[in-house]
Amino acid sequence: MCLLNTHHMVIPSPTLISSENVSRYSRMLWDSFFQFCGCCILGFGIYFLIHNNFSLFPSLTLGNAFVIVGSIIMVVAFLGCMGSIKENKCLLMSFFFLLLIILLAEVTMAILLFVYDQKLNNYVSTSLTESIQQYHSNNSTKAAWDSIQSFLQCCGVNGTSDWGNDPPASCPSNPQVQGCYAQAKLWFHSNFLHIGIITICVCVIQVLGMSFALTLNCQIDKTSQALGL
Repeated sequence: MCLLNTHHMVIPSPTLISSENVSRYSRMLWDSFFQFCGCCILGFGIYFLIHNNFSLFPSLTLGNAFVIVGSIIMVVAFLGCMGSIKENKCLLMSFFFLLLIILLAEVTMAILLFVYDQKLNNYVSTSLTESIQQYHSNNSTKAAWDSIQSFLQCCGVNGTSDWGNDPPASCPSNPQVQGCYAQAKLWFHSNFLHIGIITICVCVIQVLGMSFALTLNCQIDKTSQALGL
């Protein structure tokens, strides 16, 4: 008759296993959603690059921006998703630190925008003025200006005079129409609350993602200790 020695056998708590599964599956659903968002943004970026590289600034196009942002989201979400599925602490901590770096970069960028507000305004105004000269030679610049002027009901950077004697058809016929730079600032200030709410939501989502990663990482440690690994 054989006797089983169960003195050193440790059975993990059902509560621990349940909470770990909930956290892991929540993490996977969270990352799957971000993977989908990243794919959509990347797809839009590729579409703009192929069909119409929409841009008002020579150094930055809408297609390039979408491709960069979409690629970053997909890589970060992939690390989090694989870390959750494989219960890999290295991938989870990589996901955590990447989100932390992105969050710090966003905060730093916001601070710089406030500190160098005047220099940024001058740069934007100069870039818009230079892009006017490419209106007839660059299809993407033409499409961008036509869309902006139609949407904001504005004309030129500071007014109709920016186009000389030949303003485009997208300029409103009102002789008192304002420039797009002033209209864009007015639109931003009138929608500042909505922009602020969206920004805060994005930051909260990032913090929740970091919390999920740390929680699952701690639960992996607890499970390993309970199993005596």
